[in-house]
Amino acid sequence: MKAKVLIIVSNANAIGQNHRRTGTFLSEVAHPYAEFEKEGYQIDFASLTGESPFLDALNLASDPDNLKFLTGKGWEDMHKAAKLSEVDVNNYDAVFIPGGLAPMVDMPENAELKKVITDAYERNAVVGAVCHGPVSLLNVKLSDGSYLVNGKNITSFTTEEEDNYARADVPFDLQTALTEQGAIFHAAEAWSANSIADGNLVTGQNPASAKGVGEKMVSILESKKS
Repeated sequence: MKAKVLIIVSNANAIGQNHRRTGTFLSEVAHPYAEFEKEGYQIDFASLTGESPFLDALNLASDPDNLKFLTGKGWEDMHKAAKLSEVDVNNYDAVFIPGGLAPMVDMPENAELKKVITDAYERNAVVGAVCHGPVSLLNVKLSDGSYLVNGKNITSFTTEEEDNYARADVPFDLQTALTEQGAIFHAAEAWSANSIADGNLVTGQNPASAKGVGEKMVSILESKKS
């Protein structure tokens, strides 16, 4: 039976005091989507509110995987994303949260999202996130009261990268916040591909890491079949 993957996206379209336009970063959803699609997985989308989400970095549309996502079922399905609270997440083998600045707006404290990630992780589903997507892991507590990221090897958009990208717009520094909750943070050279798997938890540093996150999630899902 083919795996089922739920991609959970933000509904934010602006961030910071200057209302910088944002959304889900195109390649951070399109590249993992391409890896899942190649395996024939069922891929569904949910957003926090059920309203149509937004895309950022459309200037990257010429990339083959990005273009295929925009003109194929990817964007069509994402545009019609279900409301997360109305999705039975227990039906999915994996959940994936792409980045863009948007998740920094509505995902740090969203109680429904935290519950979904806790439940998915504790039933041994694969949990993946890339760039600013790991903000979804922040403030997630397991049944024993510990933070999910505590003692886990993870990565996300780094302090160095943020200083040269959106420091004036983001509400806090993601690398610092994850580290404060006990994450063992792995920062590679800025903007280089860097993805890490720690058990069923897969994270990536930046847009260049999105494909690697998808590949690692597929590898874990396929290993569960054997």
